[in-house]
Amino acid sequence: MPSFTIISCAIACIRLRAKPVLVDIDPVTWTMDVSQIEKKISSKTKVIMPVHIYGHPVNMDEIFRLAEKYNLKILEDAAEVHGAEYFSKHRGNKWLKCGSMSDAASTSFYANKIITTGEGGMVLTNNEKTAERAKSYRNLCFINNNRFYHTELGYNFRMTNLQAAVGVAQVEQMERFIKIKRDLGEYYRKKLVNTDGIRFMKVEDWAKSVYWMYGVELEPSTGINAKEIMERLKKYEIATRPFFRGLHDQPVLNKIGLFNNEKYPKTDYAYQYGFYLPSGLTLSHEKIDYIVASLKECLIK
Repeated sequence: MPSFTIISCAIACIRLRAKPVLVDIDPVTWTMDVSQIEKKISSKTKVIMPVHIYGHPVNMDEIFRLAEKYNLKILEDAAEVHGAEYFSKHRGNKWLKCGSMSDAASTSFYANKIITTGEGGMVLTNNEKTAERAKSYRNLCFINNNRFYHTELGYNFRMTNLQAAVGVAQVEQMERFIKIKRDLGEYYRKKLVNTDGIRFMKVEDWAKSVYWMYGVELEPSTGINAKEIMERLKKYEIATRPFFRGLHDQPVLNKIGLFNNEKYPKTDYAYQYGFYLPSGLTLSHEKIDYIVASLKECLIK
């Protein structure tokens, strides 16, 4: 898994008493650098976890190749890519939906996602055994014919009917939401393209991003980092969020003996200089004009 992701990815691994192994990121898309994966594979490796970031897919073809070569499972973290697509040469020269390219995938319906139920998420799979295990796992691993007899440890991960109803209603509007996100993303790109000292998130030719978050990254030549410019933007009443801090730099994981003295410089760079701008569905072009103008002022102060 990449170091540049939320801690949930590592926690899921640790719960199973497995060991998460990290790779650095592609500094252009902020997704995992797939060229680093093979050298981290050992006889104990079971799974590759690509994490699609900020609406942009991981470059999956190398992962497909490695999974076949080493007989590994693929578990996608598709929390941030509702509706995004990847063009795969390895799988027949066609566009594939994120969340459909693996043995199983997780997605999130947290409040800031394109589809939300306030909290919760979903497991996606085309494997019946995996689907049944997921259903059991989220429901305390009850056994149908002997309800209060448990052979495995499960959790209470049940979504309420009310939450599900909200989610289903939003799924009906999903294409409209994605169209809005892409329109706003392209408008941000147009307004920021010639801004010295900053770059807007890139979309590769093999990706159809849904621009979940509108990420930007500062050049060190500006003399300021993300934390400082985010403070400056507060004076313009513009809220921002930082990029992920790497898993290798999390004290709780270091404390249990993970990733000590491991270095992932591109992840560190993204955390130091990257942040995302307002990214909600209710943004207008006029609001983006104000955000971009304010950002440019902050860059020269």
